[in-house]
Amino acid sequence: MLNSLAEVLIAATDLLEAEGRALQHAVLRTVWGVALIGFVGLLAVAGAGLCTWALYQYLALPLAQPTAALLTGLITLAVAGVLAWIVRNVNG
Repeated sequence: MLNSLAEVLIAATDLLEAEGRALQHAVLRTVWGVALIGFVGLLAVAGAGLCTWALYQYLALPLAQPTAALLTGLITLAVAGVLAWIVRNVNG
């Protein structure tokens, strides 16, 4: 009777160890995924900022700087509105 109880405890301990390893692997994959998404988000924001700046520079050549800034702002708001509309329609 004592041997069977010891075997059950050893089996339960082995199961807990295996489940702990699986949980550790899943947590590490999730952390790496979140970190990569954050890094990609930073790159996307930097890219969008550089594109906006390039648009302003392009428009500032033939137009006055305030007009170029206004047009750049309006175009940026229009793009943001279209993206928000797409997200709203995709997510219901």
